[in-house]
Amino acid sequence: MNDAVHATAAPKAVGSYPHARRVGNLLFLSGIGPRDPATNAIAGNEYFADGRVRRYDIEAQARAVFANVRAVLEASGARWEDLADVTVYLTDMARDFKAYNAIWAEFFPDPAGAPCRTTLGITALPTPIAIELKCIAVLGD
Repeated sequence: MNDAVHATAAPKAVGSYPHARRVGNLLFLSGIGPRDPATNAIAGNEYFADGRVRRYDIEAQARAVFANVRAVLEASGARWEDLADVTVYLTDMARDFKAYNAIWAEFFPDPAGAPCRTTLGITALPTPIAIELKCIAVLGD
C-alpha cells in the first residue's frame, strides 16, 4: 500500500507533494510548518512594511506546527501517539531550542512515550518560518 494523504485541515503544501504518504504501516509526513490552514499566515510573525520579518514568536510557531502535524495525522487515520520519529528544524538553535524544548515537553510529558527526536539547526527554510517538523508514524492495521 502506498497512499498519498492531502489533509484539508492542514495548510496547503508549499510545493508539489502530499502532506503525507502511507507505505504499509508507516506514515511519512512531509515537512510541516506553522502556517495557518485558513489564512496561510505564519503564527507569531511580525513584518516590516517591506515584508521582511521583524520578529517571530517561536512558542506560537511551535504550537502551530504541532496543531498542523495533528491535523495531518488525523487525516491519515493516525493518532498523536502513533508518532515514532520526529526531525525538528530550527533556524536559530541558540535562541529557540530552550523554548521549543519546553513546548515539546508539554505535548510529550512522559519521555518514555515520546517519539524519538532529532533537532537540527539550519540557516533557512523555504518560507519565513523558524521551525519545521518532519515526522514518521507507525500505524495499526
